[in-house]
Amino acid sequence: MHSLRRVSLVAAICLGTFMTSLDISIVNVALPAMQTALNTTLSGLQWVVDAYALCLSACILSSGPLSERFGHKRVWLCGIALFTVGSALCALAGSLPALLAGRVVQGIAGAAIIPGALSLLTRAFPDELQRIRVIGIWSAVSALSLVAGPLLGGILVHITRWPAIFLINLPIGIVTLLLGHYGLRESASRARLSLDPAGQLLSVLWLGALTYGLIASGEHGWRSPLSAGSLLAALLLFAAFLRVEKFALRPLLPLDMFRNADFTVCNLASAVLGFSAYSSVFFVSLFLQQAQGWNALETGWRMAPEFVAMAMLAMAFGRLSARFSVLMMAVVGYALMAVGLLLMSELEASSPALFVALLLAILGAGMGLAMPATSALVMRTAPAERTGIASAIMNALRQAGMTLGIALLGTLMNLHAQSVLAASLRTARFSQPEALAHAAIVEHRWPAGVEGEKLMSEITRAVASGFGSAMLWAGLVSLAMAMLLMVRHPRFRQRSAGKALASDAAQD
Repeated sequence: MHSLRRVSLVAAICLGTFMTSLDISIVNVALPAMQTALNTTLSGLQWVVDAYALCLSACILSSGPLSERFGHKRVWLCGIALFTVGSALCALAGSLPALLAGRVVQGIAGAAIIPGALSLLTRAFPDELQRIRVIGIWSAVSALSLVAGPLLGGILVHITRWPAIFLINLPIGIVTLLLGHYGLRESASRARLSLDPAGQLLSVLWLGALTYGLIASGEHGWRSPLSAGSLLAALLLFAAFLRVEKFALRPLLPLDMFRNADFTVCNLASAVLGFSAYSSVFFVSLFLQQAQGWNALETGWRMAPEFVAMAMLAMAFGRLSARFSVLMMAVVGYALMAVGLLLMSELEASSPALFVALLLAILGAGMGLAMPATSALVMRTAPAERTGIASAIMNALRQAGMTLGIALLGTLMNLHAQSVLAASLRTARFSQPEALAHAAIVEHRWPAGVEGEKLMSEITRAVASGFGSAMLWAGLVSLAMAMLLMVRHPRFRQRSAGKALASDAAQD
């Protein structure tokens, strides 16, 4: 391949990855600005993030078969074009439904872009040394996008308005399309591979119903017909999805791969990474702005330690793996995540910025270890001939974990904050404290005739307490994952086996 074509190829894939990865972190800083401009509730903000993550996780498994049938270059470039269009729709949105429609388009497009990048690089660089070098560049760009997201988002929201975080994707998308069209070579399988449209549809429906039910519970309670009905529908749709996948000629989700216990545990770890760590970015942004009162620009700078620590540990992972086992680094990574999240559950509106930065750095360091370690473990436990689908499953479960994390933890945060505020209002002898708390926390408004300014500190305290509840559960899930990985470590198994043998010998 001509050197100029190779430079164009690498530049296109790095720009495409930068654009999609940036979108994950940049949106969170702008959430309070969106809430005010679109006059929406916390559940609306949950959907702004989850509409993207849900479509991404549900569609990512179809990316591989579609690329094999229609061509990797064609599918990837279509994804870039669609993501650019979706960004324009988001920037022009004047209401929450219009914004969510744009986020859905972005999520579907991201499902074609994110898994396709590594595949295109691997095909374009058959020489191992060259491939390792360009994958290193690609990984560095991906890490840079996560660091730049909160900072760039804070600057754009502070200087202009929230649509700017989507408008920035338009020039990047156009340049990526031009470079990709020139640099990429087409490749597709001659075989007419069968797809799984029924599995794809059911995956969207069951995950969407579950997300809807969890978010609705934060507004209407767990026992409301809307919440309970959605959760029941999700259970039935999931059962139907599993049945379809069991008998599909080419299943979207090959269930036989989960007969391997190590593969199952490692993919569970990927889901936990999304549930606990990725979703925490959503809550940290709300805490810094709504509980501590920082603006978007200040919030971006205060979130930077997490992503800087994450990028540093991720880039040092190769050197660390020469000294420590990948499984041990995964255990340490999830343990650090647990420590950071559990300590964040104790944060208050008055917590000093330096302490918050330290906890975010601990969480980021854990993510920087856990993310590459989990990926390596999944690839190690998958059959050599099925590494492509294994990578897709891992990414899908990570995004699904983030979707459910924002939905479930957001609901727990909502309900806990309402409970705390209602108790304060009851102590202050307000009439209908539950209704007032619901209006303040869920609907983000204070009813007319109530002196809200005098109680803003109580609302802030309730929001901080709700944030702490969400982080507590996220930390406990991460801690449980660290312990599960630890008990699967060979040294732990040998020690347990040695104790069992000693016990048997003593009994004899």
